[in-house]
Amino acid sequence: MSGQAENGFSAYLQLLSARARGEGIRESTIQAMTAGLTPNPKVIALDRAQPGSTPSAIPAFAPYRRTHVDAARIGAGRAMYASAAPMIPGIEARYGVPAPILLAIWGHETNYGRYTGDFDLARSLATLAYEGRRRELFAQEFIAVLKMADSGVPRAQLKGSWAGAFGNPQFLPSMYLRLAVDGDGDGRRDIWTSRADTLASIANYFHDAGWRTGQPWGVPAQVPPGFDRAGVTSRLTAPECPRVHARHARWQTVAEWRTNGVVPLGAIADDVLASLIEPDGPGQTAYLLTGNYRVILEYNCSNFYALSVGLLADEIAR
Repeated sequence: MSGQAENGFSAYLQLLSARARGEGIRESTIQAMTAGLTPNPKVIALDRAQPGSTPSAIPAFAPYRRTHVDAARIGAGRAMYASAAPMIPGIEARYGVPAPILLAIWGHETNYGRYTGDFDLARSLATLAYEGRRRELFAQEFIAVLKMADSGVPRAQLKGSWAGAFGNPQFLPSMYLRLAVDGDGDGRRDIWTSRADTLASIANYFHDAGWRTGQPWGVPAQVPPGFDRAGVTSRLTAPECPRVHARHARWQTVAEWRTNGVVPLGAIADDVLASLIEPDGPGQTAYLLTGNYRVILEYNCSNFYALSVGLLADEIAR
């Protein structure tokens, strides 16, 4: 990176520092977190490599499922389920989210804590804010990571992915400040090393996003030959992640889907509102999705991600 760009970054860092002061962050924290900070070219390269347009063809879900709902991840999830058994009833009772869903998120995000990222969060977030593609988002997250440091989280612990997510569940700093909880009662919100804090924090996220207790995320379904797909096309455009939601049929009750010949292959009540997705096209496995599927999409707005989280949770629970 050129000296001119480094000077521009330094000036921008002063703006962020002024904003941090305005939000009550101590000067000693600001100095400690910004001293010697330089932009990270690798972070910029990774951000610019992100897909920015609709692909010409939607890839098949089956290969993604094989690599994300695999024997190793299922086995590790079941082992974690067994070892965390003493704390699980309390977390489920408090937040209303089943433990297999929480474990499936943990398994997908960091393979149960095996890889959480080693990028310095302050440097990554300042770099992404300076780059400007999503400036306000990352400026807010930079201020949030300073608030974490100001509350006593050690700088050495503030490491994560290149895009600013960290810990077992890969929370962003603002999400940590708002939704991370102390699950084991030790006075800290430790989503790096505490299983109780990790599971309770994910559960709190899902509860906050509107998880409906007692409903599945969805169930596999059998679609009859000659099914009129045009007749169930949704005419709504989702305000967020419209391309993801565009693959879902319109919402109707499970009873109405049965009337259309679609047969659920799992336990789901007839009065539950559901949408239909056929991720690999007609003739392949279809799924009836509930509102809880949309909660998973709040965590990561990708049909492949949400489907594989639900399917991994089902396998962990077997």
